[in-house]
Amino acid sequence: MEEYDLIIIGGGAGAFAAAIKASELKAKTLMVNMGLPLGGTCVNVGCVPSKTLLWAGEVMHLAKSHNIPGLDIEVKNFDFGQVVQHELDLVAKLRNEKYEKVLSNLENVDHIEGRASFVSPNEIEVNGQKYQGKKFVIATGSTTTVPLIEGIKEVGFITHIEALKLKEQPKEFIVVGAGPLGLEFAQMYSRFGTKVTILHRSSSIFSPGEPELTNRLAEILTQEGIIIKTNAKAQSARKENGKKVLLYEVDGKQEEVSADEILLAAGKTPNTQELALDKAGVEIDPSTGLRLRGRSDSRSSGQAIKVNPNFQTSQRHIFAVGDVTNLPIRQETTAGREGTLATENALSNAQNSIDYNTVPWTIFTDPQLAGVGLTEDQEMKQLGKCLCRTISFEAVPKALIIGRTEGLIKMAVHPDTKVILGVHILAPNAGDLIAQAMVLVKNKNTIDDVANSLPMFPTLSEAIKIVALSFVKDISKLSCCI
Repeated sequence: MEEYDLIIIGGGAGAFAAAIKASELKAKTLMVNMGLPLGGTCVNVGCVPSKTLLWAGEVMHLAKSHNIPGLDIEVKNFDFGQVVQHELDLVAKLRNEKYEKVLSNLENVDHIEGRASFVSPNEIEVNGQKYQGKKFVIATGSTTTVPLIEGIKEVGFITHIEALKLKEQPKEFIVVGAGPLGLEFAQMYSRFGTKVTILHRSSSIFSPGEPELTNRLAEILTQEGIIIKTNAKAQSARKENGKKVLLYEVDGKQEEVSADEILLAAGKTPNTQELALDKAGVEIDPSTGLRLRGRSDSRSSGQAIKVNPNFQTSQRHIFAVGDVTNLPIRQETTAGREGTLATENALSNAQNSIDYNTVPWTIFTDPQLAGVGLTEDQEMKQLGKCLCRTISFEAVPKALIIGRTEGLIKMAVHPDTKVILGVHILAPNAGDLIAQAMVLVKNKNTIDDVANSLPMFPTLSEAIKIVALSFVKDISKLSCCI
């Protein structure tokens, strides 16, 4: 039986980061991948393809809604199939360059395709062959949760995977679930010209976000023509006159909506079912399922692997990272970093961990919704009081220049020390802006630090300085570049 210093189960962001670090440490390593092609969710069916299509939709929208007087731009043609093929071609290119070629250059890493399952704490079986490992990193990711909707499997549905590969554009589209995935796909298809209805169980389209910002985003999406039904519980599905009909309940009343396709975006479930974790003695968390970008979904609970802050499972030689764990934030960036740190912990007896309070998140709608650190509600729960300010991007000169004043920025600071505890942004390119806020939160900067900074004028990043100034000044009485 072949023995390895490290066996990595998975082939996505966390697994690749683990493999790269293991190779750097000269450890004899085996990577076992099954399911999605090498690269996992991010490059194949996640960030790369979805943001490519979102950008196409944004270009179409800007052509019609640029807010520049005297400028008339016409979209002469929209070939849905060609746009999707461009996305798929980019995915194939990046998968080859960033994953397949990278893996082939890792001298100390072997790779096999097949489903791995534990037969003992130090042994797995793949394709009928057994492999022994001194240490393990589990990075098997997650798959879409199928909610309990009567008849949904018979009627048929799609997940984000199929939604990125459709050959024909649906005329009508139902999205079950909001949150990052549901909101992004809803706006994407709506801007392509599809009539979109979102059904979401809770009262907020994104519960972890600041209500002022999420409510404004809901207003913007509604203005674009997306129908949003909150507090809506999907009950049953049926086919009728060539359409898929979904019956749902809102405030005790039953309603229904029909469409060509139903997209399920109501959470994801960790891929632990076929790992035979019981044979390895690895415990799962019975109370906490997958948390995606700060969002806990109880319907996918009971499957996540329980890990400590050092990514160690109940078996000291077995580590787990990414979507398969019960860690507090689930993103490609965190999965990759966890893979690196877990491998160092496993092979070098380090004690690496991540401060998830300083990890930013972004929903890539337009405008984008991004945040880092505490919300007002979280600060109230931790400190019993808060000091928060929200300003409109109407106070930001660059937003006026480009005609994008619909956004908001909110900052939460410590009431006594004035240390910045959280920043939340709804604006174009908020995902880029939040990187600056991340550094402020991570380094425990104060509003005085920001007020004394000199951001470039005119840029949207000035919003961070302006909201900091709003704690001590009336910003309506300030000139530019103050």
